[in-house]
Amino acid sequence: MELMLRHFFIKNKEMINYLIFGALTTLVNWIVFQTINVIFMQHWSIANVIAWIIAVIFAYITNRKYVFHSESRRILRELVLFVQFRLFSLLLEMLIMYIFIEIILLAPFMSKVIAAVVIVIANYIFSKAIVFRERRSPHGSH
Repeated sequence: MELMLRHFFIKNKEMINYLIFGALTTLVNWIVFQTINVIFMQHWSIANVIAWIIAVIFAYITNRKYVFHSESRRILRELVLFVQFRLFSLLLEMLIMYIFIEIILLAPFMSKVIAAVVIVIANYIFSKAIVFRERRSPHGSH
């Protein structure tokens, strides 16, 4: 059983690391969002954009280093691609939140939690398939 678990973790290391750092990125995003929205009483859309900026910086660094083990020397290209696809996911998140907050009348934080499920999946697909696909270190899963 222990050998099977070890094999599972080795085989799925990238996915497990993505889930760990994705959870941490989400936590950073949610803490910043709640702080700006509730404590500083800013509109949910302003709080969401500021939280997104901070979370994207955190996500890029952790995804590059710990999840996808990118060794690409084309860091600027990689960063631009990462931000482009995260901008797409921000627009998707804003649309989902708008629907839940302004139309369905759900609380902003609850709407953000619902949107996070869709966003995490979209971000993983974009990151794995496009942003960090070239030149992985031997520590990566490829």
